Amino acid sequence: MNTTIEKFGFPASLVAQYEHWLVLARPAQPTLGSLVLAARSDATAFGDLPAEAHAELKTVTSQIEAALSRAVGHARLNYLMLMMVDPHVHFHVIPRYEGSREWQGREFVDCGWPKLPDLGHAVALEGEGLTGFAAWLKGHFAA
Repeated sequence: MNTTIEKFGFPASLVAQYEHWLVLARPAQPTLGSLVLAARSDATAFGDLPAEAHAELKTVTSQIEAALSRAVGHARLNYLMLMMVDPHVHFHVIPRYEGSREWQGREFVDCGWPKLPDLGHAVALEGEGLTGFAAWLKGHFAA
């Protein structure tokens, strides 16, 4: 796995796995259900991915959208490609909603709604919290 995938907590954060992509629970949750959609390759430019990786995005994004709809009931979904610090191809997938959501007694407020997501305001998940969160999301992918 590339260093970007490792930085986002793999393998503890793994939610779903595809031939060219991994879906990871984002350790910093600006909104409930935030994910990292990471290419499994070492490419550092989106255009450098093989055509098959681009084609597979149809399946992956459809499954992400269905799973997050079940998990958090988002109003919108933002896919952000912010490869400034972590160089390998990846998206931050941020569910957007008015108000807040709750998971295991923790509140997740979309502080940027209805404008840009506030990535600086996030609930941190680590250790068993991240593993448990990833397992919870996996259940929504399996549905």
